[in-house]
Amino acid sequence: MDAATTTPPPRGFATFLAGLQCGMLGSICMLGCLGVAAEWQQRSFWTAENLMASAFYGSRAIHTGFASETVSGLAAYLSMYSLLGALFAAAVGLRVPRLRIVLLAMAFGLGWYWVSFRLLWKTVMPLVALLHVERSTAFAHVVYGLVLGTYPGMLGTAAPPPAGTEATPAPGESPDTGS
Repeated sequence: MDAATTTPPPRGFATFLAGLQCGMLGSICMLGCLGVAAEWQQRSFWTAENLMASAFYGSRAIHTGFASETVSGLAAYLSMYSLLGALFAAAVGLRVPRLRIVLLAMAFGLGWYWVSFRLLWKTVMPLVALLHVERSTAFAHVVYGLVLGTYPGMLGTAAPPPAGTEATPAPGESPDTGS
């Protein structure tokens, strides 16, 4: 099959990838907010990442500043929240208006904060649940949701050609005559 006539990936997969991308951007913004809030409170910029690293290293990860353990906490945040963004985008899709998607994503971010920090981390990672700063973490999750809600903009506006029309050849290629 010619490259010009290949079918585009399914819209659901594109939405999943857009959610993955916005989830990554949202987690970076969330961690930036948490870092700035930690500095404001005269703590280390890397406090949130070090707390998340306690899932792998226990209390050894709890320290001030950036260390080798911090990388695992950063990776855990980025991978977990990217996947959450992809799942959210796949679930919501493009069925609702964009403003409603942003509001839903913000509510999703705040809901995930409540579920994870109030219920899940208490049993899985008790140091994270005990030592996180509630207000700044909740606000950072709203920021995460705000950025996540922009995933429809990552999809672009190009629509596939209508069914039954022939694809135009790429520049420099001759059209296939079928002989």
